[in-house]
Amino acid sequence: MTDTGTADITAEDTTAGTETTADEVASEGATEDTTDSDANADGHQDDDTAETFPRAYVEKLRGQNAKYRDRAKVADTYAQRLHAELVRATGRLADPSDLEFDEDHLDDPDAMAAAVDDLLAAKPHLASRRPTGDIGQGNRGGASEPFSLLGLLKERT
Repeated sequence: MTDTGTADITAEDTTAGTETTADEVASEGATEDTTDSDANADGHQDDDTAETFPRAYVEKLRGQNAKYRDRAKVADTYAQRLHAELVRATGRLADPSDLEFDEDHLDDPDAMAAAVDDLLAAKPHLASRRPTGDIGQGNRGGASEPFSLLGLLKERT
């Protein structure tokens, strides 16, 4: 079953509303030409006339850039390791990674000391727990001889 009102649509019916005159086509072409000439007058270049570089030169530049990016990554890694070791050398923090990396700490030891002070004031549980003083471990000198009853009798006689 088909609906007789919509089944018999012809090509003429679909294009009837989209007919254009020759004048309209000519005016559209004229506006496109003026926009291209305006773009060239503004100093923009077409894609055909754009300046290009030889492939070998571009590959050389890309290789240099990749090398510099790798160097920068390595330098950043070394700077972070140096920062961690400088913080560890202070001996004030249990874990040197608790203090976040800051390049200013590498150049200014006072800034790093102030940052450690601020961190320990805010979070005292991060302080190093290294025991100091006499804690009762290790060599305490020569051990005395154990008590001997025979030794006591010999002393008295």
